[in-house]
Amino acid sequence: MSKTIINIQDLKREFKMGDEIVRALRGISFSIQQGEFVTIMGTSGSGKSTLLNILGCLDQASDGLYEIDGIAVKNLSRNELAVIRNQKIGFIFQSYNLLPRTTAIENVELPLLYNNKVSAKERQERAIHALDLVGLSGRLHHTPSQLSGGQQQRVAIARSLVNDPVVILADEATGNLDTRTSYEIMALFQKLNSEGKTIAFVTHEPDIATFSGRTVVLKDGVITKDAPVLNIQNAAKSLAELPVEVEE
Repeated sequence: MSKTIINIQDLKREFKMGDEIVRALRGISFSIQQGEFVTIMGTSGSGKSTLLNILGCLDQASDGLYEIDGIAVKNLSRNELAVIRNQKIGFIFQSYNLLPRTTAIENVELPLLYNNKVSAKERQERAIHALDLVGLSGRLHHTPSQLSGGQQQRVAIARSLVNDPVVILADEATGNLDTRTSYEIMALFQKLNSEGKTIAFVTHEPDIATFSGRTVVLKDGVITKDAPVLNIQNAAKSLAELPVEVEE
């Protein structure tokens, strides 16, 4: 029986804006099992960013249950939440969020700086291994300005892997990339998922969602669809079928 990594029940999030109460999430429930690759979709204002912030322990729900890896986060202190973010969650952002004057290996080492159980030698070894996993072993000492957008996103993915998290949360991770590079990144996510990584991937692009195993669709703070992807596309195959770009 597979292990439940994320479990949310009747989750609500309300914000006070002046005299109005905005109900961003209106009581949603779903779970993600170990080894699943789930895309969370929805238009702007659907609640998907609010949900991702709660899943990432960056925000707290107004009501309802959220458990990650069996831990209920509701009454945890700020320090306890920081430990969960650091040790159980790998974040990937649309804008990469790399330190500009810092090399690829140093960017990937960052999450481990907060883990006093990891020595400097082990930190470096784990960062090198993570960069190798994403195909960047030849770019260890390049800064972000020396890397393409796709390579920068690969560094961000390596950084999300370095602590061996229970789940990877990706927020529009292909949003700033062209089609070819997007498919390269999705091929990498499919590879990581095939190796057992649990992934929750927020996107507004329907073609990107076809590379995952399941889609959860939000609209106006409620789930309107939660279903397996019936015809999962192979990102590496889709990449190979793209027309070759000819330079003029």
